[in-house]
Amino acid sequence: MTAPDATSALVPGPWRHRDISANGVRLHAAEAGEGPLVLLVHGYPQFWWAWRHQLTALADAGYRAVAVDLRGYGSSDKPPRGYDLPTLSADVAAVVRALGETDAVVVGHDWGGLVAWTTAALHPRTVRGLVVVSSAHPRELRAGMTDPAQRHASRYALRYQLPRLPERRLTRDDDDPVADLLRRWAGPSWVHTTDFADAVARYRDAARIPQAAYGAMEFHRWAFRSQFRPDGLRYARRMTAPVTAPTLQLHGTLDPCVLLRTAAGSGRYVAGAYEWRELAGVGHFPHEEVPDVVSEAIAAWAR
Repeated sequence: MTAPDATSALVPGPWRHRDISANGVRLHAAEAGEGPLVLLVHGYPQFWWAWRHQLTALADAGYRAVAVDLRGYGSSDKPPRGYDLPTLSADVAAVVRALGETDAVVVGHDWGGLVAWTTAALHPRTVRGLVVVSSAHPRELRAGMTDPAQRHASRYALRYQLPRLPERRLTRDDDDPVADLLRRWAGPSWVHTTDFADAVARYRDAARIPQAAYGAMEFHRWAFRSQFRPDGLRYARRMTAPVTAPTLQLHGTLDPCVLLRTAAGSGRYVAGAYEWRELAGVGHFPHEEVPDVVSEAIAAWAR
């Protein structure tokens, strides 16, 4: 079977595809609408298309919605390094500037949520507002690892610490780890829909783009290994900086990846306006499981 190439991530639709030069790399993004900038940052194992519902809804609500492929994902560059959260947050801040804006409402899910938290703390002038979906503040997630239940939920990342083998498994034709992961993490309502089946096919192809699996694994490798290195300790200290942007945190009550109780204390790191909102019966992918609810929440918070 021929492996998909980066063009497979250029899904057509009511949006414009563009390349953005930011922080020394080329990042792909999909854009829709005109108005104040809302920057959407995806998680693992996804790419910009995870925000397909929000792109159109936010454009209709009067916003300029831009969903970016993080480095290593989709149609963005896949350099050998730069998968640490400070660098990824610098990517996001540079994207905002490259789009001709001074600030944006930054929306992040999962890994994109960690990037969004980091951008708000380290580049506060860039973040006009913050919406975090299914992601604890990095320091809260670090503290949550003392909870046996959260350690068990995060055990999948331990397998990613091995060299090369996780990438091979993620791209094998006779295995389907992407589908398995999505089924485990999603809420029960979404997994029985055609939208879920479409998402599995899209994310499976995106994971098989050359070097995309490497980038995805490097995110997890840095997060784990940096806990025992000076760069990780420096990052943890820097993340004590309070988030001053108004912050909305959305979390599914059935999220089995980042547990509700792990994420719930993140507001202690927010000095500005803060709202915690639980989504009943929803798993780890609220923006896809209940897209209208999430789109309306983002649009209202971005005003």
